[in-house]
Amino acid sequence: MKESFTPVAPAGTIIRPRVEGKFITIGGEKFYIKGVTYGTFQPDEQGSQFPSPIGIENDFALMARHGINAVRTYTVPPRYLLDSAHRNNLKVMVGLPWEQHITFLDETSRVQDIIHRVQEGVRACAHHPAVLCYTIGNEIPAQIVRWYGPKPIEDFLHQLYQAVKAIDSEGLVTYVNYPTTEYLSLPFLDFDCFNVYLETEEKLSIYLSRLHNLSGDRPLVLAEIGLDSMRNGEEKQAEVLDWQIRTIFGKGCAGTFVFAWTDEWWRGGFEIEDWDFGIVDRQRASKLALQAVQQAFSDAPFASKSILPRISVIVCSYNGSATIRDTLDGLLNLDYPDFEVIVVNDGSTDQLVQIAGEYPFRLISTPNQGLSTARNTGLYAASGEIVAYIDDDAYPDPHWLQYLAYSYQTTSHAGIGGPNLLPENDGSIATCVFHAPGGPVHVLTTDDVAEHIPGCNMSFRREVLLEIGGFDPIYRAAGDDVDICWRVQHTGRTIGFHPSATVWHHRRNSLKAYWKQQKGYGRAEALLEQKWPEKYNGMGHVSWGGRIYGNGVTQPLSLRRSRIFHGIWGSAPFQSVYQPASGFISYLPLMPEWYLLTGFLGFLSILGLGWSPLLWALPAFMAALVIILIQSGVSAAKARLTVPKDQQIKYWALITSLHSVQPLARLYGRLAYGLTPWRKRGPVSYNPTHLFSRKSVLTKWSESWRSAEDWLGEMESQLKALDIRVRPGGEYDAWDLQVSGSLFSSVRGLLTIEEHGAGKQLVRFKCWPKYSAATGILLAVMLGLSGLAVASQAYIVGAVFGLFSVVLLVSFFTGTARSLAALSEAFQQSPKEAALKEVLHIEVEPELITVP
Repeated sequence: MKESFTPVAPAGTIIRPRVEGKFITIGGEKFYIKGVTYGTFQPDEQGSQFPSPIGIENDFALMARHGINAVRTYTVPPRYLLDSAHRNNLKVMVGLPWEQHITFLDETSRVQDIIHRVQEGVRACAHHPAVLCYTIGNEIPAQIVRWYGPKPIEDFLHQLYQAVKAIDSEGLVTYVNYPTTEYLSLPFLDFDCFNVYLETEEKLSIYLSRLHNLSGDRPLVLAEIGLDSMRNGEEKQAEVLDWQIRTIFGKGCAGTFVFAWTDEWWRGGFEIEDWDFGIVDRQRASKLALQAVQQAFSDAPFASKSILPRISVIVCSYNGSATIRDTLDGLLNLDYPDFEVIVVNDGSTDQLVQIAGEYPFRLISTPNQGLSTARNTGLYAASGEIVAYIDDDAYPDPHWLQYLAYSYQTTSHAGIGGPNLLPENDGSIATCVFHAPGGPVHVLTTDDVAEHIPGCNMSFRREVLLEIGGFDPIYRAAGDDVDICWRVQHTGRTIGFHPSATVWHHRRNSLKAYWKQQKGYGRAEALLEQKWPEKYNGMGHVSWGGRIYGNGVTQPLSLRRSRIFHGIWGSAPFQSVYQPASGFISYLPLMPEWYLLTGFLGFLSILGLGWSPLLWALPAFMAALVIILIQSGVSAAKARLTVPKDQQIKYWALITSLHSVQPLARLYGRLAYGLTPWRKRGPVSYNPTHLFSRKSVLTKWSESWRSAEDWLGEMESQLKALDIRVRPGGEYDAWDLQVSGSLFSSVRGLLTIEEHGAGKQLVRFKCWPKYSAATGILLAVMLGLSGLAVASQAYIVGAVFGLFSVVLLVSFFTGTARSLAALSEAFQQSPKEAALKEVLHIEVEPELITVP
C-alpha cells in the first residue's frame, strides 16, 4: 500500500535567517549550523529525487533527536520536505542544480535556461520558514573554470545571485566552493561555503585560518566534511568527525554539514555502493559516527567551560559616556564562565562615572593621564591570567572571550586579537568611514599570526605585559597598540588572530571627527618613529612585514596581473592566487608624502609664472591629482555596501573623498610632530672630518671572545639608542649594518674579527657612505635648472633652485657625518665590558677619522 502523508502548511510570521558579522542569526540569536547532507537519492517513478513523505519525516525526526538542526539538499526539495523540516525545527540549505560540469557558457540559450531554472527552483521554495539559504552552485570543476578563466565564471555566478534575489530578496545566497578553485572572488555572496576533506586536525586548522581570511567579515560554513567508513572503519569515521566538528566551531566557523546522513547515495544515474559516508547506513541503523556527531554538536560551539582561563576585560574611557552603555551592555551579555570587568575612568568630565556605576563592574577613577597609563592601571588591577582590552565605543560578540580562550588554549601566542565590525544603523557617514582608510585594521604575517592587532580588540597574557613593563605612557591617545605589539614580538613571542573573536566598533560619525582622528594617528606615527626608527622608511612611512587586512585599505595602482597556481596541467588540489608584490612606485601614491610631491609640483607650476619653462610642471601637477582621485575612486568602488542602488553613487563619492583626504590629515599630524622627510637623525655633534670622508676603518682590541653576531647585535642596540634609523643587512648583502642620518644619505658598515688566541680578538669595522643615484640625479636637476633660469635672467627662480641645491648638499653631508658619528660611537661603546682595550690604530682612506 502506498504511504500517505498530509502536509501541514507553515503559519505565522516568518523570521528569515540573516547575516550579522561572522555569523548567521535568526530572530537576533546566533544559528550555528549543525547539519547533514541529504541525498541525492535514486528518483522514484514520478522522478522525485527524495524519499517518500513518511521516509523524510522519519529521517528528520531521527536527525532532530540527535541534535541536528540543518539539512543540505543538492536538488530543489519538494514542498512536503520543507514542511517536514519545519515541523522538526530543521533549516534547509536548498541546492539549485544545473549542468556545471560542462562548458555551460558556450551557448547563450543555455545560460538563459540555467538562469530560468534557478529562478523556478527559488519560486518553489521562496519564503518558506524552513529555508536557510540557496546555493547557486556546487564545485564547478577546476578544469571548467580554467577553460573560461575566473572572471567569466565569477560574472555568471553573480548573475545567478541576482536572479535569486529578484525572486526572494530576503533569502540568503551562497556558492559552495572547494580548495581547487578557492581563488574565485565572489564578494557579492551573503556568506561563503567550502567543501573540505582534510584528515588531520593540524591541516584542517591551518586551512580554516586561510579560508577565514578569504571570507573576510562574512560567515564561513563548511558545506561538506566526512570520512568513508567502508575504507576506514566506523571507529575511525567517528573519531575524525568528532575532531573535525570541534575544530570547525573552535576556529570560528558559522557551522558545518556532515557528508552524509545516510550511505544511500545516487549519482550520475547509478547507485554508489563502494563508498559509505553516512552516519547511518542504508537501512537507517546508527553508526558510531552518529553518536560522535551528536556529542560534538551538543558541545558546539564550545565544549566544557570548567577549565577556561580567567580573563580580565579592561575598558579605558575618557569622556566616553555617549557610547559606553553599548560597551557595558555587551559585556553583561558575554557567555563566559570566569571573567571580570574593570572600567578605568581616565579623568572624565562627563557622565561616565554615573553610567558605569549602574553596572556590576569594578570602576577605577584616576586623573587624566592618557590611554596607555589607563591601560596600565587596569593591567595592575587585573586578577585574570589573560587581559582583554575593548574600547569604550565598541561592544563584544557574546562569544568574544570564548574564541580568545580557545586560541590561548590551542597556541602559545602571547597575545590574541580579532576583527572589529561596524554596527548596523550607525548612519551613512559612519558607514563610509568604515570603508575609508585609517581605521583600526590588523596586519597578518601568516593566516593566523599577526604583526599588529588594533587596540579596540586586543588581549595578552598578563605575565607578558608585566614582564615588558606594560604600555608606554608617551602614547596618550593612539599608537599604544602598535608599540605594545612590536615590544611583545621583540621578546621573540608571537601574536595571534582569531577571525571570530569579534567586537562591534562605532566609527566616527562626522567628517570633522574623522579628520581629527586621522591627525591624531599622524601624531602617533611621529611618536612611534622616534622609538622605532628602523620600522620606518626615509619618507616616514611604516614598513609592515605582513599584509594589512580590513575595510578601507587603499588599493595600489599596479599593472601587474595576479597569477593562479594551477599545478601542472591544472592538477593541484589546492589552487590559490599569487599576487606579485607591487613595487615602490605603485605604493607611492598611497603615502601621505605623495601630497608633498604634489604640492612641490604645484609650487613649480607657480614658479612657471616667472620662468615659462617651468610650466611643464603643471601637467605633472594635474596628473598627480588625477592619480589621487583615480586611486581613491578605485578603492572606494571595492567597498561592499548594502545600500539601495539609488544611494550607491552618493556613498561611493563620500568614500572616495575620504580616501583622498585621509593621507592629508595623516601628513598634517606627522609634520606637526616632527615626522618629516627632511628630519635629522643621530648625534647632534660630529667630527668635521666626517663630512667628506669616503671610508673609515675602526678597530678595537678585546680580551674576551665574542661572536660577530654578539658584536653586531650590541651595535644595533646602541644605534637605536642614538635615535638613528638602522637596518641590518640581508642574506645577500655584502654589508652588516646601514644607518641613515637623513633622507638623502646613509652609511653602511662591515665587521670582521681577527682571532689572536686565548679568546683575544682584534675587531675591525669598515664604514662608507652609500651614494644614492636618485640623490645625485635630483642634485643635478636642481643645479641645471638654477643655471638655466639664471641664463634666462629669471634670477629669483634661479636663486630658489640654487637654494634647493645647497639644502640638498648640506643634508647629504651632515646626514652622512651624523651616521658616521653614530657608527663610531656605537662601535666604541659595544660591548659594555671593562676588559676592552682600545687600540688607536685607525686606517682611513682618504681622510683621517679619529676615534672620539
